[in-house]
Amino acid sequence: QVQLVESGGGLVQAGGSLRLSCAASGRTSSNYAMGWFRQAPGKEREFVARISSSGRLTSYADSVKGRFTISRDNAENTVYLQMNSLKVQDTAVYYCAAGESYVSGTFNYWGQGTQVTVSS
Repeated sequence: QVQLVESGGGLVQAGGSLRLSCAASGRTSSNYAMGWFRQAPGKEREFVARISSSGRLTSYADSVKGRFTISRDNAENTVYLQMNSLKVQDTAVYYCAAGESYVSGTFNYWGQGTQVTVSS
């Protein structure tokens, strides 16, 4: 089992920045690929970014490419999502996830989510 706790969400104006953190505990979290997903009101959850266990591989949704950066600190068992140039449409609950395979993109463990609200 891997437990995930997100933090760093909040209210920010369009054009601003936020950094989300996801603290992992339990089974050796550094062995897991990690990802960020989001769900806006009335919409399905969507992929945002993922990172391999080593941190060498990353992938982003087209909607955030060039604005968001995923990174990880395996010594601290923490994954980050740096969000710059935020847009109103980035408003959503952001979820951290862990999975055994970066290539498959399948995630088995999920956090509770953190709210990000971008105002115009």
